[in-house]
Amino acid sequence: MSAASRGGKGRAHATSPRDAGAARVAGERLGFAGVAVQIGERTLLEGVDFTVAPGEVVALAGRNGAGKTTLLRIASGERAADAGRVRLGDDDVARLSRRALARRVALVPQDLHVPFPFRVGELVLMGRAPHQPLIGLESERDVELARAALERLGIADLADRPVTTLSGGERQLVLVARALVQEPGLLLLDEPTAFLDLRHRVEVLREVRAFARAGGSALVVSHDLSLAARTCDRIVLLGGGGIVGQGPPDHVLRPETLRAAFGIDVRTFAGPDGAMVVVPDLGAGG
Repeated sequence: MSAASRGGKGRAHATSPRDAGAARVAGERLGFAGVAVQIGERTLLEGVDFTVAPGEVVALAGRNGAGKTTLLRIASGERAADAGRVRLGDDDVARLSRRALARRVALVPQDLHVPFPFRVGELVLMGRAPHQPLIGLESERDVELARAALERLGIADLADRPVTTLSGGERQLVLVARALVQEPGLLLLDEPTAFLDLRHRVEVLREVRAFARAGGSALVVSHDLSLAARTCDRIVLLGGGGIVGQGPPDHVLRPETLRAAFGIDVRTFAGPDGAMVVVPDLGAGG
């Protein structure tokens, strides 16, 4: 049995990432200032300026290859910007150690290749590593946090399954659970709902919203603009090597702005819930 399924304690005793005893998250302010990225001789991005504040969920959108994942990698310390600065609170991300960053920032990648058949519970518990001594075992609280995250995402029954046997969607849910268990102040999520069914998309985004309500901050890469309009406070839209629009969804999701980003015509309208819906105009030329 995996560590995350040990002990037999019920859900009522678990600390959930959503309602962790009403505890507040020490949210982190993320700021990009004049960030530029070069890929060989090509300028991928330049002059990127935006912030993500505690209590806020911000969507990062744009066509494939616009630089969305690259910005997440810079924010997580995996890659350096070629110009400009990225700050986490008052600290320059480039000057923080990987371990120090991991205590404050959790990254959910699009996918993760795990060659060893770790059990799901074990992989989720790895999110606690930045908070543990370099040599030591997980605590009872670590196990409770892992169990709670699995339950909240509806995958507690996977705790003893080898990660190598999971579907792409199941693997994505495990990565989200691992990030929540990390107890960061900032979540970076790269297309977290791409492989998920409708139910699990809703569950993941509810967790992200709950994280922000508790004081955390989240930057979410998304291609689903209509869903982003319903779950994100602001949208930063990339195009042409920079930002073509940023602000509340109803200010950014306009036909002229989306054409500048994606090079196609779209129709936008308010849905029954009042949030924007984006539909490609299949009859228009690109």
